[in-house]
Amino acid sequence: MSTPGLSFIVQPGGSLCGRIRVPGDKSISHRSVIFGALANGTTEVRGFLNGADCLATIDAFRAMGVKVEHPEPTVLRIHGVGLHGLKAPAQALDVGNSGTSMRLMAGLLAGQGFAATLCGDASLTRRPMKRIVDPLTQMGARLETSTAGTAPLHIQPATGLHGIDYIMPVSSAQVKSCLLLAGLYAGGTTTVHDPGASRDHTERMLRAFGVTVTVDGACVSLQGGQALHAARVDIPADISSAAFFMVAAAIAPGSDLTLETVGTNPTRIGIVEILRRMGADIELLNARRLGDEPVADIRIRGSRPLHGADIGADLVTLAIDEIPALFVAAACAEGTTRISGAHELRVKESDRIATMAAGLGAMGAELQEQPDGAVITGGALHGAHVQAYSDHRIAMSLAMAALRSVGEIRIDDCDNVRTSFPGFCALAQSVGLSIHEITSTID
Repeated sequence: MSTPGLSFIVQPGGSLCGRIRVPGDKSISHRSVIFGALANGTTEVRGFLNGADCLATIDAFRAMGVKVEHPEPTVLRIHGVGLHGLKAPAQALDVGNSGTSMRLMAGLLAGQGFAATLCGDASLTRRPMKRIVDPLTQMGARLETSTAGTAPLHIQPATGLHGIDYIMPVSSAQVKSCLLLAGLYAGGTTTVHDPGASRDHTERMLRAFGVTVTVDGACVSLQGGQALHAARVDIPADISSAAFFMVAAAIAPGSDLTLETVGTNPTRIGIVEILRRMGADIELLNARRLGDEPVADIRIRGSRPLHGADIGADLVTLAIDEIPALFVAAACAEGTTRISGAHELRVKESDRIATMAAGLGAMGAELQEQPDGAVITGGALHGAHVQAYSDHRIAMSLAMAALRSVGEIRIDDCDNVRTSFPGFCALAQSVGLSIHEITSTID
């Protein structure tokens, strides 16, 4: 059976110039809704990402009795119901493509006095959930997954959660945040040990909502039972969305692009360090704070060729969502780039190592997959007809490769770009990328 789908057609060559602001940070947008819903009082959010993933989080809380006003695309007013004010939903909570929604909400739902089911789209139901189910079960939660350890998640009321001291086997902000949310409903102290340096937006925002969070090196702890109090949340531009434009300007000679008010949280800044190691002309200007998050304007000029670099686990942890775009930078750089320590890319919306290898390989890139990354030797790219595999980051990364191709790039299965970057094509066109959308037929 054939269904309509969104494709991108991108013409080769060109450069990117101008000043733009990409949409709000997706991770922070999700958390603003979750914490605002659990707070006492009304939380105002500005800079909200009005994408499908974050809208799914809003819909889930509305289904549990939370009033969320959305007077402007990037503005919310969330009338919190307090830590124990959520109501049982009438049906399963469908969070679409959003792994963040599912994993974080599983933590808070584990502590409720009602049953709930979390489900999602076909892509989300392939993603691993045992990484949250196992520690939540240790806390006393009652959860069931599919036999494969995936969604849907069926959560039953627990007689009482208790805090645990948990060492995460893999660094993950979603797992850490899930357990801290469950910890709010647990007796005693919940401590999470992070083997890497995962995003700390949850810790920052919990403090903004009045919760005492203790950070000691790689350990994060909180006491259960703490109340949240409404706050104002100002959300910076998403560095993961800015990354596509950063890479594009760095690979396209003659580019001079400034990205405004981008979040520069130290746990997210790996993309800047990696591009600098590859020789990119990149500056962080006007560094300042927006609420609890550091921000800056990022200027990138295509003034010199990139060169290959070794990108290991230390930097991958700080740039996991940006690695697909960095595959494109590597394919356009002089010499060889080695990416390692990126196992997590295998279990994202797609297997991002395999899908980027397939897309760039079809364009003529010299690339060898590794279990935890890839070895990429830069060279000429040509036009191709490729697939995004319903993965927004694959679609946008491959679109930017056209700046260095010698033929048209067509990318099918791009519908999920709306999950994180509504208006992507229009914004890309405004700074010089020759891209347009078509509705195609997918078998």
